[in-house]
Amino acid sequence: MTKGTPFGLATWASFGRHRPGVDAGRLPRICFLFNAQLHQLMHGITTAAALAASGRAEVHVLCASDRALGYAREVVARLGGAPIQFALAGPRPFHALARVSGRATPPKLLTLAALVPKLDRFDAIAIPERTSLTLKKMGVTRPRFIHLDHGAGDRAISADPRIAQFDFVMLAGEKQRDRFQREGLIRPGGSAIVGYPKFDAADAMRDPAWRPFANDRPTVLYNPHFSQLGSWDAWGRRILDAFARQDRYNLIFAPHVRLFDGAGPVPEFDRYRALPHMRIDLGSDRSVDMSYTGIADIYLGDVSSQIYEFIRTPRPCLFLDHRARDWRGDENYGHWALGPVATDIGDPIGAVDCAVARFPAFVGEQRRRFADTFDLTAHRSSDRAALAIATYLDRIVAPRTEAAPAAFQPLSA
Repeated sequence: MTKGTPFGLATWASFGRHRPGVDAGRLPRICFLFNAQLHQLMHGITTAAALAASGRAEVHVLCASDRALGYAREVVARLGGAPIQFALAGPRPFHALARVSGRATPPKLLTLAALVPKLDRFDAIAIPERTSLTLKKMGVTRPRFIHLDHGAGDRAISADPRIAQFDFVMLAGEKQRDRFQREGLIRPGGSAIVGYPKFDAADAMRDPAWRPFANDRPTVLYNPHFSQLGSWDAWGRRILDAFARQDRYNLIFAPHVRLFDGAGPVPEFDRYRALPHMRIDLGSDRSVDMSYTGIADIYLGDVSSQIYEFIRTPRPCLFLDHRARDWRGDENYGHWALGPVATDIGDPIGAVDCAVARFPAFVGEQRRRFADTFDLTAHRSSDRAALAIATYLDRIVAPRTEAAPAAFQPLSA
């Protein structure tokens, strides 16, 4: 989208109209709370922008770091701007403490406890994670809680039982809806399929002309997950060493940003950084704006939901299973049907060669699973998510207008 252009709502004429019940009282007040690393911001900031631009709600965005706050402002500016009130989550001393400890953000629970009085003034709180549900036990009883979809992977954690505690749930597509319904995580009228707003944020921020290497070799993206299911501890260093020694592939090592969060400088990677065919990125902006999943020719990973962002354009994939799991038929590993699965990594380069050779057999499955994972229509995902939230807010706020606080102070007050 061209910078300075409104967020696209003009093409969806009915979206910006106020509903009578809300017009007669006040606009609903919603806080988009991003109380974690930068990557979570991408799952909701464009929805916040679309909702604010519609005029259907008073929108506040609260971020867990100065870096995330600046990035949020930049995303919204690139989309043409929106009347959002931005603020930093938690007192400044919390952020100073985080910097001293080498962490990207202050401790989540400490920040939440400090925010209780301010957050309880909202009609709704929209969040892309589940830890913030602790606010309910801390005394935040007035707002409704809206779950912003945070990745669309297959692992069991994607269907976290805590999702059932949300009042309204955003869904990326049919795959999520079917599983959430089956596991009792959503109720009738309590969810909406809206597509994947992260695509909107990433497309706005990513530089399509950027190239990480000055050669024309195929590029492999190694993207291990931070959980115990990930491949880094078992095989990661062996993989980096193998790519360091060869001259046929480029390698981007861009793990999930949480893998090395708080680790500070990692000297063991210095020798790889010096190689012209290797790029090490432990958490830069490019690790969250889909630069690497967009530019790589081959995906090498384990259980990260980023695989579904990678197959936006079908390409060869290789999955690493260092525990030799019995995964076939287990929906938690459904994405392993998108390419070969290696249970031995004695020859990482040979395994990648094999994945490239076998790619034609997986193209159809990649396309099928992408369509099942993401319901992408002619309307932008962020607009659809904003409309779903606005409609839900109209439903809950109009009958409660008289119970609203007499005075409302912004979060920055």
